[in-house]
Amino acid sequence: MKRDLVSIFSLSQDEIDHLMEMATVLKAKQKEGVSYTPLKGKTLGLIFEKASTRTRISFEVGMYQLGGYALFLDFKDMQLSRGETVPDTARVFSRYVDGVMARTFSHETIEELARHATIPVINGLSDLLHPCQILSDIFTVTEKMGGYEGLKVAYVGDGNNVANSWINCAARLNFHLCLACPEGYGPDPSLLERARRESAKEIQLVHDPYQAVSGTDVIYTDVWASMGKEDEHADRLRDFRDYQVNSRLVKAAKAGVLIMHCLPAHRGEEITDDVMDGDHSIVWDQAENRLHVQKAILEWLMG
Repeated sequence: MKRDLVSIFSLSQDEIDHLMEMATVLKAKQKEGVSYTPLKGKTLGLIFEKASTRTRISFEVGMYQLGGYALFLDFKDMQLSRGETVPDTARVFSRYVDGVMARTFSHETIEELARHATIPVINGLSDLLHPCQILSDIFTVTEKMGGYEGLKVAYVGDGNNVANSWINCAARLNFHLCLACPEGYGPDPSLLERARRESAKEIQLVHDPYQAVSGTDVIYTDVWASMGKEDEHADRLRDFRDYQVNSRLVKAAKAGVLIMHCLPAHRGEEITDDVMDGDHSIVWDQAENRLHVQKAILEWLMG
């Protein structure tokens, strides 16, 4: 039976732990210069409807390092852009490649690909979820803290796909999560309700970022206007002005709090330069770890 990665919520805690262990091994092999090519002769199709830096690089380089080949496909160059259905595209991909990663606007596109493909489908990002990002982030936190037991994460900013995936991750791994979002910009309410039913720990939604960061181990933020929301940028600058991750907010958290951002960052908006480049920041480590966790996902699904 084939496996997909559409949502962290579809994974068990054991499966997430297994991916973390795989990523640790793969990262060590790379640092030691050990050649490891379990995907030799295999091909990954990459569908991009949205722009990308880290997702594209990590999947392409990851497939290369594992011995396989990644085929980049811009959405506008595919027949999908001219009316071919997602199920038909999934069936064709299943005859050509060994797996597909898609980065799309509609989450339904990812779900349709997974339903109709006979090969593994990976959600590289949709408007609803960003599971690969948060899996690599929890891997980074685990590296820095030695585990996620007792973890407290504060997410400050827009209740977007990254926030939604943090909610799913907190439900699966049972750590404390507090999201601070302006009124009207909260995460998906159905995902939040489901996670609260499933999680043994508290998952909070508040409007005060200082309440959210009190006693927290991690402060996490993202851009205030995600891809597709650029026309709302001026309004969001006004509505999010009190949600900036700056030195004052950092001082309200634990002394050794870790600062995370999934990138790209709009410096001076959701995060200040001194915080992003400061001693608490692990932004560049989490960016690097996209590669190692992506490789673990690829080997787990396609190996």
